[in-house]
Amino acid sequence: MRRRDLLGSFGGMALAQMLGQESGGLHHAPRAKRVIQIFLSGAASQCDSFDYKPRLLEKAGQPWDPGEKVELFQSNPGVVMPSPWAWKRYGQSGKWVSDLFPEIAQCVDDIAFIHSLQSKSNIHGPATFMQNTGFILPGFPSAGSWLSYALGTLNENLPKFIVLPDHRGVPPNGPGNWSSGFLPAAHQATTVRVGTPNPIHDLRAPAGAAYITPDSEREGLALLDQVNQQHLAGHPGDSRLEARIASYKMAARLQLSAPEVLAIDGESPATRQLYGLHDPATAEMGERCLVARRLVERGVRFVQIWSGADNGFPRRNWDSHENLAKDHGELGKSLDKPVAGLLRDLKARGLLQDTIVHWTTEFGRMPCSQGSLGRDHNPAGFTSWLAGGGFRGGFSYGATDEWSYKAVDKPVYCYDLHATMLHLLGIDHQRLSYRNNGIDRRLTDVHGSVLRELVA
Repeated sequence: MRRRDLLGSFGGMALAQMLGQESGGLHHAPRAKRVIQIFLSGAASQCDSFDYKPRLLEKAGQPWDPGEKVELFQSNPGVVMPSPWAWKRYGQSGKWVSDLFPEIAQCVDDIAFIHSLQSKSNIHGPATFMQNTGFILPGFPSAGSWLSYALGTLNENLPKFIVLPDHRGVPPNGPGNWSSGFLPAAHQATTVRVGTPNPIHDLRAPAGAAYITPDSEREGLALLDQVNQQHLAGHPGDSRLEARIASYKMAARLQLSAPEVLAIDGESPATRQLYGLHDPATAEMGERCLVARRLVERGVRFVQIWSGADNGFPRRNWDSHENLAKDHGELGKSLDKPVAGLLRDLKARGLLQDTIVHWTTEFGRMPCSQGSLGRDHNPAGFTSWLAGGGFRGGFSYGATDEWSYKAVDKPVYCYDLHATMLHLLGIDHQRLSYRNNGIDRRLTDVHGSVLRELVA
């Protein structure tokens, strides 16, 4: 039987975990062991953050004419709109970064920027699916689920894939963004709501259930496991049953491990300052970034941190149609110091060398104005960046045109980005597949090339 068929068969989950744990990588020696992804929901603007274009200043207020017809999501092209933030060069690489992210700017020599990313949709839901799963349609596994499936666990007492949602809510598509799709259900993410009284729902008995004692709960779980195993024996190959059984066992272990990993009181004052926990503007995101570090250093494979929720008014995500300076300004303030603190902390602890930090969004924003203060959607060219885990710091890959409108040099899709991340994690993206409905499905679909220039 071929390796691909084995991984797609019943029991393939255990085989994948064994292969990943024994070799450190599925197909070759890895440079990275784990991933922290920071997803800016709502479409963060590349031309107000990391994609410096002096042409926007030169032509400010003039009609925007890129030399072709432009169809926007919900408006007609306005005038050329320069960024409300000034730009400066940083680091030995001399990277231009706007004043929206002055703290992250100090870390540019550890970051590989991709300025030529494109999306196949300019609608939030499908585009968010694409960056997470490689497809614009629902029902496909997320990147975190693929990594969980391929490499297995580094710590039996914690989930392999954890999502830390924004305190304002979930993004478009909700949990569909971190679904296991057609992979075994055990590979879906565990949602942890950091900073809330009940961060993992239903982990413990309700406060009013005094009749549930530690002994009765232990006996009840043992009986439940016995009944579930009997039921599973009559329904072989049903991953939902396997996942349910595994989830009960994981929940029992989490009752012991979760309080420790989520308890940040023991972190030093210097560390708390590093993440911005002293400032109400940065404390919420800072706590999630700090918990992400604690999770990966304890063996969680993939941690996804969300900045921004779904659409609402006033804006609670990066979808700045009306007032970019206000919305991006507030969100940027909340995000900048915590993310920079995460990068610095990982580096100081020696974790950045084998941890990939991935910053992304579903698409970018237009260089022209929408109304007088906002920007519309732009799927034709936007920026993502990666740090650590074998990525080449202080490097920029690809470019948009003079307007920051369209990728013109080395345009890429998420397939190439995912292929490169998997490569550094010891996985050949063309060989990581799962048979579903008669098709060998991949995270990268039938596309994707490893971006060798990004590898240090």
